[in-house]
Amino acid sequence: MTKAELIEKIAAGAGLTKTDAGKALDSALDAVKVSLKKGQKVTLVGFGTFSVSKRKARKGRNPKTGAEIKIAATKVPKFTAGKTLKDSIK
Repeated sequence: MTKAELIEKIAAGAGLTKTDAGKALDSALDAVKVSLKKGQKVTLVGFGTFSVSKRKARKGRNPKTGAEIKIAATKVPKFTAGKTLKDSIK
């Protein structure tokens, strides 16, 4: 499902115009991004939890040359599905 298809579903389900549904979706996604950037978790009960995970610095290999390279430590977004979501797709 693409973002445009999701906006259509939201608009139909909530009785909104596609423009309003798009604004609502963008606003919700922006709120999640801002919270994650601050290091906070975002929990949607029944759906799941968005959080930030830290990856340690590590060594890797350049697949083209085989030379060893250093991969810097970084933060990555993480999503853990909630029980209700897991149960709904069985």
